[in-house]
Amino acid sequence: MIELARLGVPLLAHAELPGPLSEPAGDTRLYSSYLASRPRASEDEAIALLARLCRETGARVHVVHLSSADALPLLATAPGLTAETCPHYLHFAAEEIPAGATAFKCAPPIRERENRERLWAALGAGLLPMIASDHSPCTPLLKKLTQGDFAQAWGGISGLQLALSIVWTEASRRGFGLSELARWMCEGPARLAGLSARKGALVVGADADLIAFAPDETFLVEPARIEHKHKITPYAGETLRGVVRSTYLRGECVYEAGAGVLNKPQGQLI
Repeated sequence: MIELARLGVPLLAHAELPGPLSEPAGDTRLYSSYLASRPRASEDEAIALLARLCRETGARVHVVHLSSADALPLLATAPGLTAETCPHYLHFAAEEIPAGATAFKCAPPIRERENRERLWAALGAGLLPMIASDHSPCTPLLKKLTQGDFAQAWGGISGLQLALSIVWTEASRRGFGLSELARWMCEGPARLAGLSARKGALVVGADADLIAFAPDETFLVEPARIEHKHKITPYAGETLRGVVRSTYLRGECVYEAGAGVLNKPQGQLI
């Protein structure tokens, strides 16, 4: 962190300390067994440590995939300490996850409804400046779909393709608009990456990265429509609001609904 402070770049940290963690006990097909094994204290203590080190070293620190709302007050205790949350923490609730549904397993875990609503409140208040996908794909074998064992399954959710619609579905229910969506999913990430001059806003001189978006249209999430290699998703069967009609990368159309990806990948090293 001392070296990162000298270089002026942030530390990105997965915030879970091992002390409060345990192995899932009892019926490991139940999501509650997995949730109990990764309590909020693990995140809270990790973020408290990061806040202290942030103050001591002067380094910028960014907490990736924050799920514990109990840790939110800690974000205001250190200059240079920021965090993001993720679509699955803003959409799902622990009480609703079926037994054996290992597609929902991620770390830190999806927590309770009241925790979800506190995350939304923090986004609205500006305490959480961004939302990131935390896209974490794996093979069906690693997800232990047949066994439905949360103790043994890979912890990760593949949600990049659906992230915009997931967040818009929930944000619009709570009275937020597209301007907040752009701030959380475009401006905030560009700022963290040091790319605000090129990315994250519709301004003269920036890259023409655009989408044509139908905010009131809905669609059913079907695994056959998933673009990533393995079609595992906890969103299967969900009806989401907001349809991407087309996508432009630096002014070039690279995706159209119905046709899919139009050209070879056009990404550039930055």
